[in-house]
Amino acid sequence: MTVWDRPEPPTRPAPLDRERIVAAAIALADEGGLEAVSLRKVAARLDVGPMRLYGYISTKEELFDLMVDEVHTEIIAEEQPGDWREVLRVRAHRTRRAALRHEWLADLLGGRPALGPNALAAGEAVLAALDGLADIDTVMRAVETVNAYFTGAIRREIANLRAERATGLSVREWQRASGPHLSRMLATGRFPTVAKMVHDGTEVDAEESFATGLDWVLDAVAARLARPPA
Repeated sequence: MTVWDRPEPPTRPAPLDRERIVAAAIALADEGGLEAVSLRKVAARLDVGPMRLYGYISTKEELFDLMVDEVHTEIIAEEQPGDWREVLRVRAHRTRRAALRHEWLADLLGGRPALGPNALAAGEAVLAALDGLADIDTVMRAVETVNAYFTGAIRREIANLRAERATGLSVREWQRASGPHLSRMLATGRFPTVAKMVHDGTEVDAEESFATGLDWVLDAVAARLARPPA
């Protein structure tokens, strides 16, 4: 039985429910990452005894599931556009923005499917937009491909943000600090293609890189959907 299937305990004198528990857990995670979240710390934030929480949540993993589902309220578009490409694009960009607000989300993306009501609603909107364009297996592979792209891109972006905080160096400052080493390595002539990228490539910010890569993935999905069935 999942956490969504179990009824909440009866109301007691000190008000408590899963909504308040999840809100407190998200606040802790926003402040200090997933390592800052435990049932004991959430209970302390709510000024209740830790055992009170076990009537609502059995494990920390269930709490993480509830947190992810709550953040999905920020991912579901208020008005879903009719075009399947736009539906997938909106889903990807909203997920990225949610992860930038809640960096811990990047650590929980890409695992087992999220089964909460908000996550299922987000998934339903995406699958419905593709329904009828191809057989269900092709639709599933298309959604998996787009999800794999934005999950990887989001994790990379969040990892870079964390590295900036850990080192105190922005990307440009890190590049300048690493410049002498890279110049020595490129001067050996062993990495001509890397040298071409460094000297001739155009640097773009994370948002533009994300959008460009997403468009390329959507182009590939469109080409596959347009292919006649074997």
